[in-house]
Amino acid sequence: MRIRSQKKTKLAARTMTYFVLIVAAAICLFPFIWMISTSFKPMTDIYKMPPVLFPEHVTLENFVEGWKGANFSLYFKNTAMITFIATTGTVLSSSIVAYGFARFDARYSKVLFMVLLGTMMLPAQVTLIPQYLLYYKLGMVDTMWPLVIPSWLGGGAFNIFLFIQFFRTLPRELDEAAKIDGANSLKIFTKILLPAVRPVMLAVLVMALVYNWNDFFNPLIYLNSDDKFTIAIGLQFFKGSQGNVQVGQMMAMALISLFPVLLIFSTCQKYFIQGIKMSGLKG
Repeated sequence: MRIRSQKKTKLAARTMTYFVLIVAAAICLFPFIWMISTSFKPMTDIYKMPPVLFPEHVTLENFVEGWKGANFSLYFKNTAMITFIATTGTVLSSSIVAYGFARFDARYSKVLFMVLLGTMMLPAQVTLIPQYLLYYKLGMVDTMWPLVIPSWLGGGAFNIFLFIQFFRTLPRELDEAAKIDGANSLKIFTKILLPAVRPVMLAVLVMALVYNWNDFFNPLIYLNSDDKFTIAIGLQFFKGSQGNVQVGQMMAMALISLFPVLLIFSTCQKYFIQGIKMSGLKG
């Protein structure tokens, strides 16, 4: 009787767990499903009462009219260029800084490392005004430079921390053997250590790519001209430029903007998970 009672308890707990997971997944996926459905709905289905989740008549009119409603081809071009430059800078600069922290013993390296970790707890709003004034004095407002320069100056504390955690798992005997063979620090970094940290490099690349592609706050602050807008600002401008908000067209353009990120993340997901695990951050 006791064994049977324990089995019923385990079965009930497992059923409750599956139920909670299904409900949580449904809540999280509902906005995305609604966006996809709305982008294919004709205008009559969008404002139909009572509202329907799935379209009765599938149409591509929202995609065609939405693309014509603003210069989205230019917005995609600007976003792709900024994302490529910023992501490249993030991966390269964060790996170089992490290599210095992990392999060289400077006098104040521990203090600098604690300061670096402390910046992760500093809200971006605290440094917003000083940064804006700096770029304004340098004449960089309404250019892409404020969006890419920080990526080439360290790449972010969290990315540096990921690389450091992985570098520290590699034995120093690799460096010493390479020095005996005549390799300098640059060759050790590029020929030996970088190929060994490929999983973390891919994880940082995916995170930086998704962040820079979807970034809304920084382009909103620094970009003023329509010909320099990114896709995130372009969607907001498209919303404000319409007399009546075209919900279907907005959802269609948002779906197109999400497609590259979803494609890259789905193809690189295993490398992203592998990099997080091997960096020592798994639960």
